[in-house]
Amino acid sequence: MHTLICGSIAYDTIMVFKDHFKNHILPEQIHILNVAFLVPDMRREFGGCAGNIAYNLQMIGGEPLIMATVGDDYQPYAYRLASLDIAQTHIRQVQGTFTAQAFITTDLSDNQITAFHPGAMNYSHENHVVDAKKVSLGIVAPDGRDGMVQHAREFHEAGVPFMFDPGQGLPMFNGEELLDFIHKADYIAVNDYEGQLLHERTGRTLEALAKLVKGLIVTKGAEGSVVYTDGQQIEIPSVKPDKLIDPTGCGDAYRAGLLYGITNGMDWQSTGRLGSLMGALKIAERGGQNHKFTRDEIDQRYFENFGSRIL
Repeated sequence: MHTLICGSIAYDTIMVFKDHFKNHILPEQIHILNVAFLVPDMRREFGGCAGNIAYNLQMIGGEPLIMATVGDDYQPYAYRLASLDIAQTHIRQVQGTFTAQAFITTDLSDNQITAFHPGAMNYSHENHVVDAKKVSLGIVAPDGRDGMVQHAREFHEAGVPFMFDPGQGLPMFNGEELLDFIHKADYIAVNDYEGQLLHERTGRTLEALAKLVKGLIVTKGAEGSVVYTDGQQIEIPSVKPDKLIDPTGCGDAYRAGLLYGITNGMDWQSTGRLGSLMGALKIAERGGQNHKFTRDEIDQRYFENFGSRIL
């Protein structure tokens, strides 16, 4: 049985400005801002929440099935997914559009200026959950607004349990809309900032929201994470990474661990620990999909950190 991952496929173009933005932006002149930054270092990464989650879930030994919309420039990503043996059955190409992409310029202080073009992501509602077969679990990750609403409704109507992962898409929804997602979902996954925003928008505490689902997971970076379930708060420790290189995609790696654990009937302590390990493995490499481990290597790292094996 597959895990259907509804979310974005995107390219991330990352450029490094070898100076500080503050040296080139005059505060008293920002109303007529006109600047250009020389960026001799540039790389292009494969990304998007659906792509990142699928990449990590496949690595653990799961069965990811991506549902996303892409543009005319999709071919390089298609080659990559084919090389990884990740199914592209429900990746729809929208003619006349670009695949979603972010252009990120970083200075020497790690300040960032980002431009994001959603492109084909705005057509995510043209995909339908019912078209995917043999699905036992789903996730609604950041995507086009209409697509997120529609896919949550379709999972619910089909009786397929799913995780609501609003991510950077959370500000698109008001409190009533977020509660509608939560009432339909079986699981919620947010980071600590998103958790606070979820509380403010809905007017309900995380403890109260957790009563509406089987599990609410809040990640806190180096401080670990916590799972709210059955009136309990299960503390999950962080895993010390080999290196601290790039947090991009760590949340997606964590979610892959959650999806694997839920699908395979692992308890919440073990599931959260697997998510924590996946995030730590990812942060030691640049980009969302450049860390490479076999299933046996991940299992061994899990054993070294927690003294047990992955199911």
